[in-house]
Amino acid sequence: SLQDGSSPGAGLDTPGLQVQNYRTHLISDPVKKPRQRYVQKDGKCNVHHGNVQETYRYLSDLFTTLVDLRWRLSFFIFTLVYVVNWLFFGFLWWLIALIRGDLLHADEEGWTPCVENLNSFVSAFLFSIETETTIGYGYRVITEKCPEGIILLLVQAILGSIVNAMMVGCMFVKISQPKNRAETLMFSHKAVISVRDSKMCLMFRVGDLRNSHIVEASIRAKLIRSQQTKEGEFIPLNQTDINIGFDTGDDRLFLVSPLIISHEINEKSPFWEMSRAQMEKEQFEIVVILEGMVEATGMFSLTSSSSTVDLEVS
Repeated sequence: SLQDGSSPGAGLDTPGLQVQNYRTHLISDPVKKPRQRYVQKDGKCNVHHGNVQETYRYLSDLFTTLVDLRWRLSFFIFTLVYVVNWLFFGFLWWLIALIRGDLLHADEEGWTPCVENLNSFVSAFLFSIETETTIGYGYRVITEKCPEGIILLLVQAILGSIVNAMMVGCMFVKISQPKNRAETLMFSHKAVISVRDSKMCLMFRVGDLRNSHIVEASIRAKLIRSQQTKEGEFIPLNQTDINIGFDTGDDRLFLVSPLIISHEINEKSPFWEMSRAQMEKEQFEIVVILEGMVEATGMFSLTSSSSTVDLEVS
C-alpha cells in the first residue's frame, strides 16, 4: 500500500523503486491448492468406482461382498437373513396347520395335530425359531402322524445349517481381518532426499509398535504420476516401481526396531532426470506398501502409506 497518498501508478518509472500492490502480489505468489492423494496417509485408498453398470458381478461373489460391507450393513443383513428365514418357515408351519385343520380342531379331544400347541401364526413363528436354533423348550413338538411336517423339519434343519455356516463364517472372517494391525505400523510423515554413502538417496522410516512381529515382512514402493508416451498417449496415474532393495534383498525386513528404507537415485531411478525445481512442480505421489503375516493370528496383512511432493531435499 502507498502511504504518501499518491496514486498507485506513481513512482513506477523511478529507478530502484518497486511498488507492490494487490495485483502483483496475486501474480507473484500463487496460492497452492491442496493436492488430492491417490492413497491417504493412513493407507486408505482414495479411489471410488463410479458408473459401474455390471453390478451383478458383485452377487457372483456374494461371500466377499458381504465381508467387504460396512459393519452397520453387516449387522443389518445378518439380522435380516435370520428374521426372514424364521418368518418364512413359520409361515410354512402355519400353512400346514391351516390346511390340516389343526387351527380349527386344536381344542377337540382325540385330534392329533401336526404340531402340538400350535394355534396361531405367532406360535408357528416361535416353533420355527425353536426348530432352527435347536432350543427345544418341549411345549411345541411335531407328531409322528404328520409326514409333510417331518419333511419340512428336515428341509429347515438343512437350510438352517447352511444359513448359519454362511452368516457366522462372514462375521468370523470380518472380525478376524487384520486391518487394525496397521494402526501400530508407523511410517515417517515425510520422505527425504539426501546424500548417503556419497549417493543421492530417497529415504523414509518404518517401524512397528507391537512386540509381536510381522513374519516374512516385505516392502515395496510405487511412483504414481501422469505420463505421456512418445506416441502422444496420455496415461493418468501411471505406476512405476521404485527399487528399494529388490535386487539385493533389502526389501525383506526384520521389523524389530524402526528401519530406514533407502532408494538410490541412479540412472535406473524414475527421479534421475528430475531437478529440485522440477520435483516441486511435478504432480506425483509415492505409495509405500508393507505386507506380511501377523505372528499372533497367521493372517496376511497389508499396510500402505503415501507421500506427496512435500519432500525434504537437502
